[in-house]
Amino acid sequence: MKQLVLKFVLCAIFLSGCSVVMAAKQPGKKDTALFAKGMPRSVIIAEFGEPIDVHKKDSKSVEIFKFVQGYSTGVKVGRSIFHGVADIFTLFLWEIAATPIEGMAEGSQMAYEVTFDADHKVETAKLLKDGNSR
Repeated sequence: MKQLVLKFVLCAIFLSGCSVVMAAKQPGKKDTALFAKGMPRSVIIAEFGEPIDVHKKDSKSVEIFKFVQGYSTGVKVGRSIFHGVADIFTLFLWEIAATPIEGMAEGSQMAYEVTFDADHKVETAKLLKDGNSR
């Protein structure tokens, strides 16, 4: 019986923290307010990365930006703390539920179509895919 308890404790120690680390490593929140009219293209690329598609339409550049909308730092810290406290109070049994939960909470896929004028500034931005609406 002592060996079984020892094995359980060792497993709990080695498995604990998975959900805590997973919550802390979730993608960060992107500032979609940057898709405002007049915003320079360089600012958009700095926040969202290179576009996945670029084409010309009436001498304007139309670009598609696809990204994962993650979580604010406060949300990530709060989730990590919650998982850590729940681990302690449940003798690490919380990991059985928490690890799959964090595995599914990997942010939302989003996509925007942005039209840039001749000065490389946002003329229009259209939400194509909002990962929050399922």
